[in-house]
Amino acid sequence: QNTNARKLTYALKTYSDYKAQILENQLSGLLLRINDNEVWVRLIGTFNAYNLLAIYGTAVELGLDKLEVLRLLSELESVSGRFQFIISNEKITAIVDYAHTPDALENVLKTINDIRTKNEQLITIVGCGGDRDRTKRPIMANIASTLSDKAIITSDNPRTEDPEAIIAEMEKGVEPQNFKKTISITDRKQAIKTACQLAQPNDIILIAGKGHETYQEIQGVRYDFDDMEIVKELLEQLNK
Repeated sequence: QNTNARKLTYALKTYSDYKAQILENQLSGLLLRINDNEVWVRLIGTFNAYNLLAIYGTAVELGLDKLEVLRLLSELESVSGRFQFIISNEKITAIVDYAHTPDALENVLKTINDIRTKNEQLITIVGCGGDRDRTKRPIMANIASTLSDKAIITSDNPRTEDPEAIIAEMEKGVEPQNFKKTISITDRKQAIKTACQLAQPNDIILIAGKGHETYQEIQGVRYDFDDMEIVKELLEQLNK
């Protein structure tokens, strides 16, 4: 604000140089109106609408053709482990996201809740890494249990810590009214399996915390572990 340089603004709700409006917000993507042109993108959530608008404004200011920028935006895909999702034959949606901080977890859960019809269950699997900030553990469990229909507290990367001790610290953040919809399962694969078994057609499973990671670190050893591959396998088994 305190610069003599030319300043440009972008916004969804207020007057600005670059303005966007969310016309549709679905699990499959966003329909946006950006400065009077509509574009469908394969990213979701209000936060991505802001990001896309910033990209659009920057590209146009650098001299790119407006329609060409919109075309390029429509071809963008989410990166592995960032709101990456599959839909099973039973119409169960499983989402894997790297949300491993309170802010990130709250944002992804609010995004899902904005999109869903509320006729389905939202089941969240969440853990906290060992040898990391302990103060966020109860906060993560509080957010998951508050913003979900069911929450499963489990292991993330326990590293050198006892995973059950980490879970015990997380459980302290669950409020009494959410006790009945929260369970703890130390084994992460078993936690994912339980979520798949609990899920009914059209339900949503969020597996938070590890995202793109393909390992689980326990006592200095990294074991093969890919949330997306595991949930795919388990959902396929349940379909048989």
